[in-house]
Amino acid sequence: MDIEQKQAELIDHFVKQASAQKGSALGSVIVEATLHPSLFAFSEILAVPSVAELEGTENSVYLEVLQLFAHGTCSDYKSNSGSLPQLVPDQLLKLKQLTVLTLAETNKVLPYDKLMLELDVTNVRELEDFLINECMYAGIVRGKLDQLRRCFEVQFAAGRDLRPGQLGSMIQTLSNWLSTSDNLLISIQEKIKWADSMSELDKKHRKEVEDRVEEVKKSLSFKADVDFRGLEEICSEPGGVMDYEEDRSRPKRRRHPIS
Repeated sequence: MDIEQKQAELIDHFVKQASAQKGSALGSVIVEATLHPSLFAFSEILAVPSVAELEGTENSVYLEVLQLFAHGTCSDYKSNSGSLPQLVPDQLLKLKQLTVLTLAETNKVLPYDKLMLELDVTNVRELEDFLINECMYAGIVRGKLDQLRRCFEVQFAAGRDLRPGQLGSMIQTLSNWLSTSDNLLISIQEKIKWADSMSELDKKHRKEVEDRVEEVKKSLSFKADVDFRGLEEICSEPGGVMDYEEDRSRPKRRRHPIS
């Protein structure tokens, strides 16, 4: 079973559980969801009416914990630790995994120093063990550990729940991408038209050259034919060429010896 299908089944399971509970009874459902090692999406649970109704009540802390796991990071937990309940080790592990996903949203090369600071890890060995065993083996990220450059090169990262207001930003980003793609397509089409036009001009020019060559060939052939005929006429005229037989019939002069 791939990670997307497993996520969908887990989300459906916890949404049904949350829909069947109200008030303080939702606390156990939210704790179980945030502890589950294979669940990394929580927006559908947040959207359950009974969960949303926790806001402003004495049980609102459960809603805040769920919001932390849906959109927050380890830094957010540290900043709001006074108003949030203490997380158990497995919840802290899950929050660290989610923090890596958040960092990978905007940067595909994550420096070790930044990761250790965000994840509250003290050394490189501990960090690399966490990235391999808790992130890559879990299937939420894929990448390369570069010990020489001290960074994690992200090749794939699972997406997190959209934060409030993030949808509008994503729509704007996609709109800009679409506009850029349209302009690029227009430019490519213009280049194709220009190439077709140049091809037609080249064919026309080549045809003109070939026609001119044929004309020159015909002209040279005609001139050679005229010159040959003229030579034949000259040779056929009387007196034009001495008759060899006539020349042989003439008496030869005798030379007298010198005394």
